[in-house]
Amino acid sequence: MADLHITINRDKGAIAGQIASELRDSIRLGRLTPGTRLPASRDLAADLRVSRGVVVEAYEQLVAEGFLISRVGSGTQVAPAAARAPAVEDPAPVTRAPYYGHRPTSPDLGHFPRERWLASVRHVLATVPADALDYGDPGGVPELREELAGYLRRVRAADVRPENLVVVGGVAQGLSLILHVLTRTALAVEDPSSHRQAPLLRRAGAQLVPVPVDEQGLDVAALRARRADSVLVTPAHQFPTGVVLSPARRAALLEWAREGDRTILEDDYDAEFRFDRDPVGCLQGLAPDRVILSGSVSKALAPGLRLGWVVAPAHLADAVRRARGELDLGSPVIEQYALAHFLRTGGYDKHLRRMRREYHRRRDALVLALAEHAPGVRVRGIEAGLHVYLDLPPGWDEDRVAAAALELGLSAEAVAPMRSSAGPPAVVVGFARLPARKAVEAVLGLKVRMSGQN
Repeated sequence: MADLHITINRDKGAIAGQIASELRDSIRLGRLTPGTRLPASRDLAADLRVSRGVVVEAYEQLVAEGFLISRVGSGTQVAPAAARAPAVEDPAPVTRAPYYGHRPTSPDLGHFPRERWLASVRHVLATVPADALDYGDPGGVPELREELAGYLRRVRAADVRPENLVVVGGVAQGLSLILHVLTRTALAVEDPSSHRQAPLLRRAGAQLVPVPVDEQGLDVAALRARRADSVLVTPAHQFPTGVVLSPARRAALLEWAREGDRTILEDDYDAEFRFDRDPVGCLQGLAPDRVILSGSVSKALAPGLRLGWVVAPAHLADAVRRARGELDLGSPVIEQYALAHFLRTGGYDKHLRRMRREYHRRRDALVLALAEHAPGVRVRGIEAGLHVYLDLPPGWDEDRVAAAALELGLSAEAVAPMRSSAGPPAVVVGFARLPARKAVEAVLGLKVRMSGQN
């Protein structure tokens, strides 16, 4: 069953009508294609935090209108003849030392869906023709680009077609390729931001321009005061602070890009994992001519798969595809076909639902343990993602806290290396690999080890 991007305004009331309207628009625009199986009413109600009856009412309305069909044993699906708006044609395309291992943003690899992934690999090996294993399009196999485009339209509200999507070896390679094809290299970056990305960006030729982040996300007024041709942002869940780029800032950022013929690089690294908020659509869906979207399965499945994507305007997508061909001829095809099958058969959505619930439990356990046993620590950025941002009491040593947390099973990193200038002590802590039952034990251990701090 499909995961969905649905936004509701609880202040307006008529929630069933809003849900029906969102689904109707998604069908008309082609984000939900004929035959797509929708979530069970109970699952969707839990996702949206509404009663099941509200979802049932919305589904029944769309069945009556002919947009959906519902059969016993088959669930609810988009009707074969569901109305959709005519497609809009795109313009013609113009031809520090390395870090490895467990990070605060790492998923729990013990929950990798081995059996279902193995089933997808077996299906691929049993069905794909021999010539499918030859050198192929460096932009990715068509089946995977088709499935990813549909997924991003449906779940991230992206404006994407398969020909505008390039399969890459993760976000890191995607960003390198993007910077390779952009002719201007003054790149604004969030401050604080990932210190792991900085060497990669510089090696790709970018001159980094730090721009501060506050409670609303990237400070666009500060960005305007700096000279930059493009900007790299994490708007859905900023790393490391966890803030969401506010609607006003989103509008201001898009205006900045349009008025100066500038480019926004959107790193959509963990948007699938949201807990206490409605889904936030990607920036690319608002301005596909100005925004280049990067994402991967590293957080949803496993970093070791090295599968990601770049969504760009037609001429840039074509340039990225050519650059990928010149670099290494493309990604391994068996894994690409397997991911396409995994997406098409619902395995990806099912795994995300399962892990979203599990990570929610783990996050709650850690936050509650910190509130009870370490009240001097302020917790931020908890609404989504796999990490939390901890403001430490004055005088606490970031490196010591991070080292102690690691010994106790919590992945942690000091924030100081992520800043361009000094700031109050803070650490980023990942909770994805800490079982909920271990949270209190870990926090108590951390409290004991830091008892000598001022």
